[in-house]
Amino acid sequence: MPKTVEAVVDDDGYIRLPDSISLKRDQRVLVTILEEEEERASEPQITETALLSEEALAEDWTREEEEEAWAHLQPDP
Repeated sequence: MPKTVEAVVDDDGYIRLPDSISLKRDQRVLVTILEEEEERASEPQITETALLSEEALAEDWTREEEEEAWAHLQPDP
């Protein structure tokens, strides 16, 4: 069964696993490089779903029926 553990890549590019990991033989692994906390906090978070739905929603929002439905919320000219 797959197991996920957190590791650190050092300055020389070596992956350091926690001491509690012991493998009985060579095993395949997947390595995912995570962003640093500071990098993620400074970037706006836009979900893939929002990006994919933007075009479809824009088409719907510009219909005459939508304009009429929301006209009561618009400031008077």
